Amino acid sequence: MKLYDSVGPNPHVVRMFIAEKGIEIPTETVDIMAGANRKPDYLAKNPSGGSPALELDDGSVLAEITAICEYLEERFPASPLLGSTAEERAEARMWTRRIDLGICEPLTNGFRFSEGLPMFESRMRCLPEAADGLKAIAKDKLIWLDGLLGDKTFICGDRFTLADIMLYCFLTFGAAVGQPLPEDCTKIAAWLARVGARPSASA
Repeated sequence: MKLYDSVGPNPHVVRMFIAEKGIEIPTETVDIMAGANRKPDYLAKNPSGGSPALELDDGSVLAEITAICEYLEERFPASPLLGSTAEERAEARMWTRRIDLGICEPLTNGFRFSEGLPMFESRMRCLPEAADGLKAIAKDKLIWLDGLLGDKTFICGDRFTLADIMLYCFLTFGAAVGQPLPEDCTKIAAWLARVGARPSASA
């Protein structure tokens, strides 16, 4: 296998997942700042042009971070990051989906359509008029999630899962691009510190 890696929160999710698994996968860095992911060689491997992508031993290529992580979970079931039972896996997938759609996607597009516009306007359809609303949606969902976190150690209680990894990577990205965690999200702030102390966080 080989991981096509780059800067950004999406590759960070996969690197952190790999680190938590304790496995090693060779990497090749793709210079997305220079648009290497939009060149024919890369698009032949991953037509969506996104990063990361995982090339399998048979030469086929997986893209999309949830699909990559779920594949790695099946290939390397030790130290499960989805769960050990059908119920645990369903819970982790539920929260991963909620976090992805409700927080990660609007946060990222809020950046792409505003601060990131010079980089993205020639690569995808951008809606600058939607940026503020998208950022507000992500903020609203963070406040909602903070209210549900209670005294749980992680998103799924005592279990550290893909949902935690995804939220951590996108919140650290958001903080770096002008979308810090809302001040009243004290539960998530404490959770963020716990997750940030894990060795995998720096992957």
